Amino acid sequence: MKQTRVLFICMGNICRSPTAEGVFRRMVEVAKLSESILIDSAGTHAYHVGSAPDARAQQAALGRGYDLSKLIGRQVSDHDFEQFDYLLAMDRDNLNDLSRRCPDRYQHKLALFLTYSAQYQGQEVPDPYYGGPGGFDRVLDMVEDGARGLLAEIGGGQP
Repeated sequence: MKQTRVLFICMGNICRSPTAEGVFRRMVEVAKLSESILIDSAGTHAYHVGSAPDARAQQAALGRGYDLSKLIGRQVSDHDFEQFDYLLAMDRDNLNDLSRRCPDRYQHKLALFLTYSAQYQGQEVPDPYYGGPGGFDRVLDMVEDGARGLLAEIGGGQP
C-alpha cells in the first residue's frame, strides 16, 4: 500500500502548522488511516527549530481534544519537496517562499491548505501569534474544516 505523505507549513512551525498537524493526525486516527497517511509540519523559517508549539496554540487545541505537546518545530528541507505528496502552506507568503525554493518537478505538490476547505476555500489561515486567544480558536475552526476536506480528498471520507 502506498503511503500518502502530508506536510503542513507556516512561517515558524509553532502555531498554525503544528495545529494542522495535530488536528489532521487525530482525524486520520479516528478514520483508522494512520498506517496509510504520514503527517508532519514545518516552518519556512528557522526561528523556532527544536521548540514546542506555542503554549496558547497547545491550550486551544487541547480544549478541543488535540494534543500538540509532543510536536517539535523544524524548518522545511529540500528533501521535503521530494518526500511529501502534499506540501500545504497556511498563507500565500509561505506558499510563495516554498514555490521559489521548490524544484519545478515538484511544484504540483504545493497548495494553500484551505484549498481543501468547504467553508474557507481560497482563504489563508491567519497567524494568531500576535493576537488574543480568539485567534487560536479561529485557526482551529479553519483548520478543522480544511482537514475534513483534505481527508476526503485523500480518500478517507469525513470523520
